[in-house]
Amino acid sequence: MKIVNNPNRTDWSTLATRPEFKKEEITKVVAEILSEVKLKGDEALFRYSEKFDKVKLSELVVSIQEIDSANGLMSQELKSAIEVAKSNIEKFHNSQNSAESVVETSEGVNCWRKSVGIEKVGLYIPGGSAPLFSTILMLAIPAKIAGCKEVVLCTPPDQNGQVNPAILYTANLVGITKIFKVGGAQAIGAMANGTESIPQVYKIFGPGNQFVTKAKELIQQDGVAIDMPAGPSELLVIADDSCKPAFVAADLLSQAEHGTDSQVILLSNSAKVLADVNSELDAQLTQLPRLEIAKEALSNSKSILLANIDECLDFSNQYAPEHLILASENTDDILSKIVNAGSVFIGNYSCESAGDYASGTNHTLPTNGFARNYSGVSVDSFVKKITFQKLSETGIKNIGSAIELMAEAEGLFAHKNAVSLRLKELENV
Repeated sequence: MKIVNNPNRTDWSTLATRPEFKKEEITKVVAEILSEVKLKGDEALFRYSEKFDKVKLSELVVSIQEIDSANGLMSQELKSAIEVAKSNIEKFHNSQNSAESVVETSEGVNCWRKSVGIEKVGLYIPGGSAPLFSTILMLAIPAKIAGCKEVVLCTPPDQNGQVNPAILYTANLVGITKIFKVGGAQAIGAMANGTESIPQVYKIFGPGNQFVTKAKELIQQDGVAIDMPAGPSELLVIADDSCKPAFVAADLLSQAEHGTDSQVILLSNSAKVLADVNSELDAQLTQLPRLEIAKEALSNSKSILLANIDECLDFSNQYAPEHLILASENTDDILSKIVNAGSVFIGNYSCESAGDYASGTNHTLPTNGFARNYSGVSVDSFVKKITFQKLSETGIKNIGSAIELMAEAEGLFAHKNAVSLRLKELENV
């Protein structure tokens, strides 16, 4: 990783820039795919599977037999690990499902909100070199807690037309029955518009490559909701002299191995920490199966020496990382200063991998600086909030004149009249 020593604040925005890709070219390709899927449905999906996934499919739906077979291909150890993660994720997300109380804003005026699950949601699960079956837990569990009636899952098949067994096992474990062998931008288009095989949904969730991300962005413009704007995975670590350099290096590599366009940032007030972590990076990197991916991601990454931890926090808040690790034994006084981050990992033993898999928090998080204005996925992501109000005779009397005056001031006399008629009737009772 490139080391940058004590940069001026005026240079921070440049240092916080994410890796860029050819947006115009990707937009053109994805727009064409979405158009084809909308017009030709399943026929386009079969064609794109042959083109991009190198497989000629006869069916898009995953059969019950395939799901049963996947169960037999899973080791008991991995099943147990998934159960541990499932239990913790359920505990954390169940705590978010609280009922709201009725509020009497004025005598006779009662207002409340009700959370209603989005009826139809779609989950996109990458299935290439890193099949993200953990993301099924992160999306399906809050969807079920929220009360979504229909959950559709799309994931790409391999060149034999098979879906990764861990994906099928996990989907079955959380009760997803509609699973389809479709990947890429075409899967997003299928869920957004519906095809002969795949139901249309109202909101789409899940990570993906640049083509999937662009497809989600484009279908949002046509009125289909998405979880959040997204980009490549990223991690920022703030480390002081009390950190463990080997741990920090391992955390940085855990994100760098996601993809060549991932980015990791290391901030410290200690030149020795930066040097020690970089030495550890060199040693650990050679042991990784995804060495070349991580190596390229590190070329887009930086180690930055700043004057003190307060400056590190200021830089972090400007960067707004998806994941933020505080690699320190002394964090109590700085937590309140964090205002922009997707998920925060506190102390030397809170590795980012814990949040990715089994601590219970959600790993579907805002990237590319969107942590400034977006939250990670939660039960709230799968519900819409409907407000209710009930006015009694006393209630309309209490606030009626205020409504009349405000409506008249805005020139909306039908609004005023809707109140006036009721008040006049009550005067005659």
